[in-house]
Amino acid sequence: MDARSDDNYRQPPDTISSGLHLITDNVDALAARILAAREARANLDLMYYMWHDDESGRILAREIIDAADRGVRVRILIDDINEQASDAHYLAIDSHPNISVRLFNPSGLRNGSLFRTLELVLRAFAMTRRMHAKAWIADKNLAIVGGRNIGNEYFGAAQTNFRDLDMLIFGRAVADTCAIFESFWAHQASRPVRELNPGVEAGLPSSVIASDADADELTGAAKSLEAFVTARGGLRWCANARVLSDPPDKVRGKGARSWLMPELLKHMRTTREQLEIVSPYFIPGRKGTRFLNGIVKQGAKVLVLTNSLATTDVAAVHGAYANYRKKLLRGGVQLFEFQPSSRQQKISLFGSKGASLHTKSFTVDGRLGFIGSMNFDPRSVALNAEMGVLFEDAEMVARLRDHFAAERDPDISYRLSLRHMRIFWHRTEGERAIRTGREPKATHARRLLARLVRWLPVESQL
Repeated sequence: MDARSDDNYRQPPDTISSGLHLITDNVDALAARILAAREARANLDLMYYMWHDDESGRILAREIIDAADRGVRVRILIDDINEQASDAHYLAIDSHPNISVRLFNPSGLRNGSLFRTLELVLRAFAMTRRMHAKAWIADKNLAIVGGRNIGNEYFGAAQTNFRDLDMLIFGRAVADTCAIFESFWAHQASRPVRELNPGVEAGLPSSVIASDADADELTGAAKSLEAFVTARGGLRWCANARVLSDPPDKVRGKGARSWLMPELLKHMRTTREQLEIVSPYFIPGRKGTRFLNGIVKQGAKVLVLTNSLATTDVAAVHGAYANYRKKLLRGGVQLFEFQPSSRQQKISLFGSKGASLHTKSFTVDGRLGFIGSMNFDPRSVALNAEMGVLFEDAEMVARLRDHFAAERDPDISYRLSLRHMRIFWHRTEGERAIRTGREPKATHARRLLARLVRWLPVESQL
């Protein structure tokens, strides 16, 4: 590996290096996107699973429209998982002459939730396949790739906020990100929002940016992206960094051999010392359980951090995951579950409304790391189109491992153990060690719902 040790903003003279900057803070993640939009001169290409019409969404919409007013060409690709009320929002943005909005794998019935529900039932195979990828690309010069969607909960502006990661990328790996965006943008599953709403009158772009928030307060002292990055440790230039994704044809169930998970498993399989996985929705299945236990049998450590029942918002996922906990613990895999905040979250069977842990990452032996949108679950493996950045650089991996170590601290996450085939959860409270034999901090309703879905044949859809 040819990694450079200089932490500067400018690209080295070679054409293969990529500059990486890890974004762990939610407010920083919003500020980086604001600054990238403000500095764009030619292009902004954005692809997201969700874009909420809330304070954060409107702040970024305002920056995008300002860029378009300067003559920047803006293309926005959004998965059609959002509520249909979003069409008016997208049509208003699309009405700007320099902005084009497309929806990925859209429903054909746009008017009313009853019709949409009917289509979801009649086209269940196609409609459950979503574009879960996230990327913010400016001037084909920089990209922000990771797990954050656009919405208050991803940027520290909601009562319940996600813990997530992004990677700010310069150099060679940006070309990978651009190629991925182009492949999705040109795919037949990406449809112009105007084409989906013939005859519907669009509002003005100004209707989607009403906000009293001062974006300058979010960027702080940083008046440029360079100043922002420099104040937070600079870039790490390395030779081996790639942005990878599933092909857009995954929405049709085609090209399984080229899907992302087989590529990632190939790298995980090289573990000799320690594999660390963070996945908010973690359902390893029988094959995944054998895979992880097999790595332990070869003499390596495997550590997994996921949500606890009290922090997850999708009981079905936790119920399916719970089926594999004892097998994993018995096989030597170390499990950690994120502790809840003081405020209980609204739970749903198959929705995504506020899990505290949202990071999707892994490291191998302190030499290789991955940050992206991909959960370690059947939905990410077989249904959703995912993406992320894979890099080999000891210093960047060390930063990611430090973050993981902090997240599994006993004040933040439970450590699970198995004794006489019974699971125990361990945490600390001050200097006191606490152990419990029940799903901690979870209500009776949550426990009942999770236990119920453990017996339902829905794992392949989770």
